[in-house]
Amino acid sequence: MSMPSSNFALETIGLNKAFGGLKVTQGVSLSIRPGERRLIIGPNGAGKTTLFNQISGDMRPNSGRIKLFGEDVTMLPPYRRAHRGLSRTYQIITLFAGDTLEHNVTLGLLGLLPSRWQMWRPLSSYRHLATEARRTLDSVGLLHLADHPVSELAYGEKRRVELAMAMSQKPRVLLLDEPLAGLSDSERTTVKSLVASIPKDTTVVMIEHDMDTALDLAETVTLLNYGRVIVDGERDTVIADERTREVYLGA
Repeated sequence: MSMPSSNFALETIGLNKAFGGLKVTQGVSLSIRPGERRLIIGPNGAGKTTLFNQISGDMRPNSGRIKLFGEDVTMLPPYRRAHRGLSRTYQIITLFAGDTLEHNVTLGLLGLLPSRWQMWRPLSSYRHLATEARRTLDSVGLLHLADHPVSELAYGEKRRVELAMAMSQKPRVLLLDEPLAGLSDSERTTVKSLVASIPKDTTVVMIEHDMDTALDLAETVTLLNYGRVIVDGERDTVIADERTREVYLGA
């Protein structure tokens, strides 16, 4: 299936989402170029994760549109967006704790199979996926733990597994929801290096509160507050903007 061409990898057009009358996103419009590194910032409750949930399909907006490379995906479920090149990580780690690292990554790859996955077919029969899972774990330095259950991992290692799962899908657009949250200094350095090494043919949009680290990775920045885009543009311009200092930096 051919996809419409577009100058933008990801567009949100007037996204609105409300819960019980409370507006969480209000007219959010973003245009993100292919290969761009976009940082989404804002105080707690600004609507950042709600925005990601709408883009990934975990939540449907009340109004507005979402486009991937020019194709309107607003009504598509998450797995169909994944087939079109969208992948994400979550603020709260979503892994199968009792299963091995290899099986976690393999399960993530199953959703991208061109044919329907048969749940009664043993996971071990998907040898090509297991091989790809181990290659991906090697890329984040965790191949030596491939046969260990996730429950044995340190928190920072779990973050790396989640990043490995997202990257194993070879996304064209990758959403990272606070990938550095809760990490020690050494873990933060490791994960930051992994994010920095993501090929430029993957567009990266990241939510992060660790400003010093995140700004090193970002080219452009969007500031959200009360569900609205307050400032949007080149990194240095947004950070220098008086509205950013007032809303986010507390100056």
